[in-house]
Amino acid sequence: MKLSNKAYDVIKWIVVTVLPAASVFIAALGHIYGWGDTEKIVATLNAVAVFLGAVMHFSSANYNKKEEEEG
Repeated sequence: MKLSNKAYDVIKWIVVTVLPAASVFIAALGHIYGWGDTEKIVATLNAVAVFLGAVMHFSSANYNKKEEEEG
């Protein structure tokens, strides 16, 4: 799978910035306000981040391999 530069940048921003921030935000507010099941929400956000990170890595490896073959 090869992602466009724009798609890669968007996924990277989500993985590196949005999901970790959302995870900490939910965990903190859940603790402060006593919300139930915040652990499940945080675990889900982290699982999505890891999955998207793996997609990014796979795409990057394919891109680099293609560049080496052409160059």
